[in-house]
Amino acid sequence: MELKIHENGDELGRHAAEDGAAAINHAIARAGQATIIVATGASQFAMLDALVGHDIDWSRVAAFHLDEYVGLPATHRASFRGYLRTRFVDRVKGLREFVEVGGDAADLGEEVARLNARLADETVDVCFAGIGENCHLAFNDPPADFAIEDPYIVVDLDAACRQQQFGEGWFDSIEAVPARAISMSIRQIMKSRKIVLSVPDQRKALAVRQAVQQPVSPLHPASILQRHPNATLHLDRASASMLE
Repeated sequence: MELKIHENGDELGRHAAEDGAAAINHAIARAGQATIIVATGASQFAMLDALVGHDIDWSRVAAFHLDEYVGLPATHRASFRGYLRTRFVDRVKGLREFVEVGGDAADLGEEVARLNARLADETVDVCFAGIGENCHLAFNDPPADFAIEDPYIVVDLDAACRQQQFGEGWFDSIEAVPARAISMSIRQIMKSRKIVLSVPDQRKALAVRQAVQQPVSPLHPASILQRHPNATLHLDRASASMLE
């Protein structure tokens, strides 16, 4: 895992977007198309703002997203579908496809099966992601399942994860944060050709240290990235402050 430390969050976002845009354009040049994973949350604001301004033929790009809360409609301010429609899909020209995770589907098993069938034959060229305050990767909270092969799974959210979502202002109370989500699995994320991580802010500093300098362990899910051959972790001075 390569580390790049930037002065602030805006600079981090610009460089992470450059990193990802170059990989997308390389995939299009090589194969005529690209498949990407896009993430959400406060950590992705600056990166997405920069990414949508890059010269990319979006008509050749299919985008999946990492996760979505169970039971939350797309109109809720915390919905990741709504977030990505506003901050990404509606801002790029002619995106070939946006594959949404329907967290409020009437039949979760059927929705997960649909997503898994859709992603099964795809090679993901770039996965954009972050790291949670509890060191989660997507919504794979500790202890994460490193072995499950299914691309998407239904997971329970732990107390620290739910507290982070409340703390970032997405919900009016901790009780309002859903207890479950549909998440991309660790193994599926690790299949991506390139992983671009944007992780700003002091509140992520401990998780960054756990991911980078602790042994690989399900107790620190993002530590698995140490084993990826092409993952780049973009930090700012604050999030890198606990690294030795």
